[in-house]
Amino acid sequence: MSTDDISGSEPILRATGLVKTFGRVVGLDGVGFELYPGEVLAVIGDNGAGKSTLIKCLTGAEVPDEGEIRLEGRRVHFKRPQDARAHGIETVYQTLAVSPALDVAANLFLGRELRKPGPLGTVLRVVDRQRMRQRAKEELTKLGISTLQDVTVPVENLSGGQRQAVAVARAAAFGSKVVVLDEPTAALGVRESGQVLDMIAGLRDRGVPVILISHDMPQVFEVADRIHIQRLGKRAATITPRTHSMTDAVAIMTGAAQDGAH
Repeated sequence: MSTDDISGSEPILRATGLVKTFGRVVGLDGVGFELYPGEVLAVIGDNGAGKSTLIKCLTGAEVPDEGEIRLEGRRVHFKRPQDARAHGIETVYQTLAVSPALDVAANLFLGRELRKPGPLGTVLRVVDRQRMRQRAKEELTKLGISTLQDVTVPVENLSGGQRQAVAVARAAAFGSKVVVLDEPTAALGVRESGQVLDMIAGLRDRGVPVILISHDMPQVFEVADRIHIQRLGKRAATITPRTHSMTDAVAIMTGAAQDGAH
């Protein structure tokens, strides 16, 4: 979605005045945040800028001391990640929460296993592996992931990029409102990074808004519609790749330049 398209629309996820302190350390100092339908919003900032704290507050891993979060216009209170997931916000953290011994399909439905119909499922709670494998194939095809043809392969046999694909596919399958990706290409090579960026573009094409936390400026400028810049616990600016260069972004991030584009 272009920045022209979002100008007249309401944010799907909005935060205002978020404050989070850890003892005397200020993690967030009155931060505002907007994510619009069908966009990729990158969040960048130096270490200690508050980007991780911001994302944790938006996804239930931390509870802000002040401020409010609204999803589709309604105020929400996330006390734990499960609350955010129940509202359709899925997060893929840098430390991938995959189970190596389980196969691709089982990982996609981890914690949300499909049961057999009838008493087998309701009483004996027998898992419907065939249906899970079929659904897993459908999700991977939707995302254009061609490197995972066999959903019966244990995840421990996959490459780093393929494991990332499994985690992103799981988020895409259940993140009905928002998908959050934390440094999704940090441990990947060039080719696998490219595949993850293609997946992000695929999510956007399906109308799923994506929050991308990344320190890789070329990737941010390749895939993001807008860029939220954190500095010293505050939002320093929100810019776009069309209006600002990578050099501009780094200058705002480090405090060498000011920008009023909030």
